[in-house]
Amino acid sequence: MAGGKETPRQKMIGMMYLVLTAMLALNVSSAILLKFQFLDESLRQVNNKTVNDNAGVISNIKAAIAENKTPSANDRRVLESAQQVRQRTSEMVSYIRGLRDMLVEKTGGKTEEGGYAQPEGNDIVAINMIGAANKNNGAAYELKDKLNDYAKFLKQYSPSTPDKLALDGSEDPVAKNDPDQRRKDFAQLNFEETPMVAALAVLSQKEAEVLKYEADALQKLAQKVGADIIKFEKIFAMARAESKTVAAGTKYKADMFIAASSDNITPKMSFQGKPVKVENGLGKVEFVASASNYDADGNSKQTWKGQVTINQNGRDTTFVLTEDYIVAKPVIQVQSASVQALYFQCANELNIQVPALGAVYDPSFSASGGSAIKGAKKGEVTIIPNATEVTINVSSGGNAIGSEKFRVRPIPKPEIVALVNGRPVDVKRGVPAQSFRAVEIQAVADEGFKQLLPNEARYRVTKWRAFLVRNNQPVDQGEFNGPTANLTSFAAKANKGDRVVIEVVDVKRLNYKGQAVDVNVGSPNFNVPLN
Repeated sequence: MAGGKETPRQKMIGMMYLVLTAMLALNVSSAILLKFQFLDESLRQVNNKTVNDNAGVISNIKAAIAENKTPSANDRRVLESAQQVRQRTSEMVSYIRGLRDMLVEKTGGKTEEGGYAQPEGNDIVAINMIGAANKNNGAAYELKDKLNDYAKFLKQYSPSTPDKLALDGSEDPVAKNDPDQRRKDFAQLNFEETPMVAALAVLSQKEAEVLKYEADALQKLAQKVGADIIKFEKIFAMARAESKTVAAGTKYKADMFIAASSDNITPKMSFQGKPVKVENGLGKVEFVASASNYDADGNSKQTWKGQVTINQNGRDTTFVLTEDYIVAKPVIQVQSASVQALYFQCANELNIQVPALGAVYDPSFSASGGSAIKGAKKGEVTIIPNATEVTINVSSGGNAIGSEKFRVRPIPKPEIVALVNGRPVDVKRGVPAQSFRAVEIQAVADEGFKQLLPNEARYRVTKWRAFLVRNNQPVDQGEFNGPTANLTSFAAKANKGDRVVIEVVDVKRLNYKGQAVDVNVGSPNFNVPLN
């Protein structure tokens, strides 16, 4: 079995050899004998095709030399070597086919139906191929010598030819793993207890090997005079469109063409000077599209270059291709309760998506004029502005996508509300002096701000003062930490016509981190008349 690159036909022959080896180990039945015959016929068809192909290579070598009006001595030597290879191969094939004819004749020839008179004929095969009474003087021993001599001859033209084409059991890659088979020599391994139709299949397989290695040798010789033929096993249709994105009402344009690849050549491909992976003759070009400038429609025309190099007639030939493509500027979609402006030093939660990127969208964010905190879900980000304008920069997979600017608005001041006994104070009508007891000062968040950022709209009055005033003179006073206080002492001293002055000193706001921050509410005062 040969290593390296093989054509589909050579791979099929190798598979047939494995099947043949496996079938030889089975008990013989009429069904199996018939399968041996089918296998033999398939190999013979392949061999006849290979004979014609190899003869064609000789013709190509002659034609290539003929094109050169003054052929060199080297050209003539190549032709002579090719003809010698063809002659030795023909002799080897004729010898193998002579053994086939001998076995068919010894077993009674063919039937009128196209089969064989004795398809089994184990004893006849053993006597003729191994020798009577195991004298090891059968035709298979001469076949072994001829096959191995042929391999030595061919190796001078094709170094990849194996040293031996006829292997003993200890050398055969399949048989050496079987204790019963590895002790056998070539003749015993292939023809001992072997039905006649199986022996024919063995001979056809050996012929296939001879023709395969002849083809390799002739191809190498042909390369020296530029007569080697690149055969394309894979031919397929392709299309190249001017654009895969077409607006309704515009024309779609594309070119259709035939492309092909060959298993016998391994092209080297590169993109922008760097090698790319080649699978089944196709180079896989993949890169992240980017652009720095876009036109008014948000498009940027770009170009990439590739190189394909094949070894043609012993020389490297490089084909250069240039492809244009359009990079469309991704549309950044920002989803938020309010995207017109962000609130200063608040946790503004945004959801930023780029629909054009689909599943490959892997966002990261940065901000100038503030800080950006990536959220738990794809596209979620929290922006904390510290300037009057914030620019959010969006990237995906490390590649810049674009940026969005936002105005920053100040946090609206809360409304300070005073309640007495749970009711808002009416500074015009006043409060009965004897009921001025339970007082609460509240800082109420702007309703719009509270709806947008509820975690930022948590206020508390932490310090305030109250004065009981009579004829513009203080009668009593108190300072309180926290929003509520019991002013029973004021009620006990108050007279009709007095008033209570409330002065708010300090208000705090809990931010998204739960930290208390100062709130500048100015110096709000309440004058509450007592009646």
